[in-house]
Amino acid sequence: MIASTVIALGVSALGVNAPGPLAIFGLAPGATVLIGVLAFACWLGWRLGGGANTKIPVGIPIFVAAAGNDPRFAKLVSRYLMSACFWLLLGSAFGLLVAFKLVDPELLTDSSALTFGRVRPAHTMIVLFGWAGLALVGMGLYVVAKSAWLPMHQPLQRWELGAGNLALALWNAGVAGGVLLLLSGHVNAGREYRMFVWPAMVPIAIAVLLLAVLVYRLLARRQVKGVYISGWFILSALVWIAVVVVMGYQPRWTSGVADRVIDGYYIHNAVGMFFTPLAVGLTYYVLPKLLNKPIYSYALGVLGFFTHIVFYTVIGTHHYVHTAIPQWLETTSVVFSVAMIVPVWASTGNFLLTMKGERLAIAHSYSLPFIVVGVIAYGVASLQGSAESLPWVQETLHLTHYTVGHAHFAMYAFVSFLAWGAIYGLLPRLTGREPPVALVGVHFWLALAGILIYVLSMCIGGEQQGAAWVQGKSFMESVRLMSPYLVWRAVGGVLMFASHICFAVALWRMRPGAFSMAFGHQGASGLGQGEA
Repeated sequence: MIASTVIALGVSALGVNAPGPLAIFGLAPGATVLIGVLAFACWLGWRLGGGANTKIPVGIPIFVAAAGNDPRFAKLVSRYLMSACFWLLLGSAFGLLVAFKLVDPELLTDSSALTFGRVRPAHTMIVLFGWAGLALVGMGLYVVAKSAWLPMHQPLQRWELGAGNLALALWNAGVAGGVLLLLSGHVNAGREYRMFVWPAMVPIAIAVLLLAVLVYRLLARRQVKGVYISGWFILSALVWIAVVVVMGYQPRWTSGVADRVIDGYYIHNAVGMFFTPLAVGLTYYVLPKLLNKPIYSYALGVLGFFTHIVFYTVIGTHHYVHTAIPQWLETTSVVFSVAMIVPVWASTGNFLLTMKGERLAIAHSYSLPFIVVGVIAYGVASLQGSAESLPWVQETLHLTHYTVGHAHFAMYAFVSFLAWGAIYGLLPRLTGREPPVALVGVHFWLALAGILIYVLSMCIGGEQQGAAWVQGKSFMESVRLMSPYLVWRAVGGVLMFASHICFAVALWRMRPGAFSMAFGHQGASGLGQGEA
């Protein structure tokens, strides 16, 4: 059945005997793009990874930087990333199945667990809390310890290591339980980003609280006078997500208009007060580290942090403009959505100005290109979101596939690319093992091509879909209008999934192993202690 769907997808992309709107793509555009991008990514990754021009992270040699690190801490961070990678592969496999189902709705309809209404929530929750959450938190522990100038031969006390491992076990248990319940039909229906039923969220909430205490302890034991801006972002993310989860699962607000208000609050604050501060906080450490220079303006970072907290928390109801929600609340959300330009571009501009004049360093790094894409996507996706909040824009784009494209642009091109940049740039400094450079290049180009195809197809198709509704055309006509764009969505999804396989192999090559055995905790020389 799956094989037949892949063949059907290829035929649709080829435009061979494709009726209706599929024929507008002419002969073989989808197949040409898919094969061409795969070939180009493999060639470019090999070309950039070979010979004398092998790319390395900018800064101190990897092996020396990791020589004094506590192998127990390295294994803790690596466990978070390995868990995140597992969820990424599973979640993106579900996402690919969703894309195939949009092309062939009859795919795997014999299994209730694999129907669209169950697979799509599973995909969303896995990639959000399984992949992005664990990847960002794992790197966040390393960044907080380093920016606090803690001695890396023992950055965590024994009970803190235990708390970190317990939090990881609880988090994984919550995601696994939530997914199994979703696939069995137990879903918090109609509530975006909180589709897990509350028993599955309890372990995740406990894990978040443990991690918040752990990060606070690390900052409290810092060896420098002040808290670096990365610490502020990372700690605030863990505190805010605890508040957001409690608000989102409060029983008294799960009916009527109040449920929609809380839904908007939960959707945007899960992204904006958890994933965004973590990704931005990591970048404030990773970017200067890889460029071996200070951030352009610390004051801009402080401005971005505090305006982010003030503006972002009240913008969620812009998802429900033109509804029964009180007009003053809709207006407030729109005003603060536009005001989000200030914190977003305070940090985006700060990062871009830090990269000014560093073209050679970026060209000779396998991690900085991910950072560059993530930073640009942060600024562009946020501008896109501010524009979408405007009532006259929502008249056309609201409830269309355009919103799907925007959401993936934010969580993938922004959050995931910054997470990958941090992992490739920092994990070798912790484990002493670098990834295959050519494979990292293939990962980068496949992921970039995939998300661009995905976002462009959804945004262009979504705009046409909304315009058809405004013109009074039937819903089924808009469905037929979207058909070719859904094929391109699947093409982009195939490329992204292929890039995730490359990432999994690269991450495995960076795992603590022989290095930790050679430089065990008892024999750590202390090299790199206090190095930030």
